Amino acid sequence: MSETRISVETFKQNLTATGQDFKHNMSSEGNCSENEPYAMQVIDDSMEPEFAKGCVIVIDPTGIVRDGAYVFAIDDKDEYIFRQLRIVEGKYILVALNEDYEAIEISGMNRIEGVITQRSAGSYRPPNGKRRTYHKWYDK
Repeated sequence: MSETRISVETFKQNLTATGQDFKHNMSSEGNCSENEPYAMQVIDDSMEPEFAKGCVIVIDPTGIVRDGAYVFAIDDKDEYIFRQLRIVEGKYILVALNEDYEAIEISGMNRIEGVITQRSAGSYRPPNGKRRTYHKWYDK
């Protein structure tokens, strides 16, 4: 299994090259748009079966971080990572749903960039052949 990660600096450079902007510290002073939810596509199988490769997740930088929440965080290698947060005996652990991936301990809540609030699997064609869009909310 190959896990996909990207360093924080590379991520920012790629966005800058495409004319986009990304504020690393979402809670810093600035305009309101820095705290707006944003969407990203899941690019590996580390969070399957709940989040299939290719599905789109919505990340809320102001979401409530708690044990069991799905989060977008910065790991110990200073890379962005999407995982489920487990808080065990005061330790913050990022856990993949796919058991082929190891759990990662982070230093604390300051490493959390946002909470996943929605998932969209995109187009899904059930056995009856009718297309529908499948969405799931995690903040309700």
